[in-house]
Amino acid sequence: MPTQKDRWVSSFSFFLFCASSILTWGTARLLQELSPQEYFSSLQAGKASLAYFSHNVSPGAQPFLEQIENSAEALQDYGISVVRVNCPKEDVSRYCGREKALRKAYLFRGSVLIREFPTDALFDVNSIVANVLFALLFNEVKYIETLADLQNIENALKGRSNMVFAYVPATGTAEHRAVMEAAFAYGTVHQFVLTTEAMLLKDTSNDDVSSAQLLFCHCQQATDLTQPCRKTAMGQALTLLNIHRHLKLMGAPLVTEVAEDPEKVSTVHLQLGLPLVFILSQKETYEADKRTAEFVAWQLLGKAGVALLSRDLVDLNILLRSNVALKTPDEGVPIKYLVLEDTDEVITLVEDKNKVKQIQEDEEEEDADEKENNNQDIQDDQVVEAVSRDKKRELPLEQIRVLTEETFHSALLETPWTVVLFYASWEAVSLAVLQSYAEVADHLKGTRGVLLSRVNCWDWPGVCTKENVTQFPTVKVYEKGERSVMYDGMWGTEELTSFIMLRQVSCPLKLATVDEAEGYLRGELPSELSFFHHTSLLGVFSTATSEAREAFEEAGNILSGHVTMGMYFGDDALALAHKYAVSPPALLLASSRGQSVKGIALSKQSTQDLVQMIRYELLDIFPEITVENLPRYLQLRKPFLILFSDGDVGQMESKEMLKLAKGRPQQAFVACWLNLRKTPVGHGVLKAYFATMPSLPVLIWVDLHAGGQVFKFPPEQSITEMNILSWLEKLKAGLEIPSSSLSEEDWKPPLPAYDFLQMMEAAELSLHTSHHHGDTPARDPPESSGVDPTIREEPSQETKAEKVASPGRDLRGTAPRLAAREKQGKRHSEL
Repeated sequence: MPTQKDRWVSSFSFFLFCASSILTWGTARLLQELSPQEYFSSLQAGKASLAYFSHNVSPGAQPFLEQIENSAEALQDYGISVVRVNCPKEDVSRYCGREKALRKAYLFRGSVLIREFPTDALFDVNSIVANVLFALLFNEVKYIETLADLQNIENALKGRSNMVFAYVPATGTAEHRAVMEAAFAYGTVHQFVLTTEAMLLKDTSNDDVSSAQLLFCHCQQATDLTQPCRKTAMGQALTLLNIHRHLKLMGAPLVTEVAEDPEKVSTVHLQLGLPLVFILSQKETYEADKRTAEFVAWQLLGKAGVALLSRDLVDLNILLRSNVALKTPDEGVPIKYLVLEDTDEVITLVEDKNKVKQIQEDEEEEDADEKENNNQDIQDDQVVEAVSRDKKRELPLEQIRVLTEETFHSALLETPWTVVLFYASWEAVSLAVLQSYAEVADHLKGTRGVLLSRVNCWDWPGVCTKENVTQFPTVKVYEKGERSVMYDGMWGTEELTSFIMLRQVSCPLKLATVDEAEGYLRGELPSELSFFHHTSLLGVFSTATSEAREAFEEAGNILSGHVTMGMYFGDDALALAHKYAVSPPALLLASSRGQSVKGIALSKQSTQDLVQMIRYELLDIFPEITVENLPRYLQLRKPFLILFSDGDVGQMESKEMLKLAKGRPQQAFVACWLNLRKTPVGHGVLKAYFATMPSLPVLIWVDLHAGGQVFKFPPEQSITEMNILSWLEKLKAGLEIPSSSLSEEDWKPPLPAYDFLQMMEAAELSLHTSHHHGDTPARDPPESSGVDPTIREEPSQETKAEKVASPGRDLRGTAPRLAAREKQGKRHSEL
């Protein structure tokens, strides 16, 4: 069975074959024979050609012509034509009339002569290709003879580009040709430097000068002129295939961060037949493990890949003591999980294949104990507990686009409306909201003009900082890639879906005719709002009420996404308003399907007053309190008259409470009810109010904003409007004794919450210091795109400066020490 390396070599060969086929002129004979006039008239600007001028072929020149013809196929791959020019006997021009000229080959670019080659320097195909490309790539390949030249080039490249330094014992060899062909492909990416001076190779700490050598010099991030660029030698023979392989490895990420099953991971190293070393990490030791991984990666550069595998992101069924894993490119060979003490053992593991067999994990009996220790005490946070319980359930996220630093801004321009969830992949509330967000995506599947996307702020803190995201999770809706609005409602699927759909409709919606206004009040809404069955608002304005109209439009902008608002200011505005017993400016509230319309006269309210009034009018008269709508009523900062019931409210109690609510003084208190079956958290509320659970139904008065006293309606009295009003009068007069009083202490979580932004500060700072605008690191070349897209990769080693301080060679910090680790509560009770 062919290995991955064999397949890669075959693919590369096929690529060269295709490139050759594409550039073939279609003639059976690649060496063209032309007259001088035909040749010079055929020259094209920018196109290179190698020409040999002759009157007739002498026996001594025949071997040279054979090599020239043999090289034509190789040179055509680089767009260079090879021509034999047959000179007439009477031609006495520069190239045909002199005997010395007839013993040379000429390299032209267009009609400009680039170089003359003595025929004895072009003795075979390798020498021809090497010398021709060397002449054409004058700027891409610098030839040096002294150490000073090398140092000057290094200093000039520091902070700008990397260097490929090659030593060949002589020019015109197969190794020289391989370097030139590589320079033709990569010369615009790296600076190539060539020498034939053996002393220069010794000065680079390489004493082996018996054969050609190639070193990759990491100069791009080196800024210290007193220190040489770090160099990575190519350990294989100097061939084009090996150079291409070495440069591909140098362009790969120094450390790959893995967030999936390592068995599924595929990197460029595995594709090229090299092993992949996983450094197993955890949240508590992440920074130290990352430094260790980078240290190991530099030692193994070109020999193996290094990945950082987080236990917190992947459910690994392995011994918790394991801190290193090794994946080989051989198919069917399982990953080996090992316990190593230091980085030297990791390096030996790669360089000595027998080392893997020597290292055995002989303490499997401890696995059960460590797993038991790893289970934290049961969380008192329901969010964390729920997320932990469902962590193995795969969310259907196919409908949600993943955005990165590179794709964020372009994605905002693809559709009129883009919804972005900013979250942290390790944070419980974010993961809980991601579940709701997946359900929203399923509801909106197929909706035109709307793109649902997500940004993991742990991966891309720069994007989240630029978008002013200061808390997780955050949802923003972008309109045409420009103006955005942040969602501030509840995280339920229905609420979030409604917000997204309502944002697509103008708020307020301008109605052109009185018929459209009447239809709007009857519930004839745009198709985008076919799902909406709540109260709609219609502002009616005359031409003389422009100030009120402007305030209404501004209020619509603020409330967009939460309500449906229409506006009519036509000639029939006065008649329309009079129909509902008001005069313009007026606000008409139409209940679901237009069954009833309420008219409210508007005075000279400010925008904020108008927003507050609209929000209040949209509240139900006698609402059922739920977890989702409680914040809306708490914002009123009014006392609550709340009826707790075990199921639906009885018909008589509902009728009496509704009469009371409709007849109450404006904004005096909130009359509401709570169904303990639908909202079981109400049991906890009653336990906080009373020492023993009262019999149901029970009517309670509580003012959370003024002393927190709790009063219980006398159970011996029936719940009627008259009895309740009489009881409220006694409360007002101070004649009733409270059943209990709530603590005046602030409602804070039992333990301090994590400061997530501070936890990210170090990582974010490192990104900002190296990735300022205009300093975006070079990305991998296109051929390296074979890396699995589910893997988040750090910038390549070409863009990383070497750490000044050694991270230490101890690997034990990567193995979890749960017994010694402080247990930190993970609570979100403040939510």
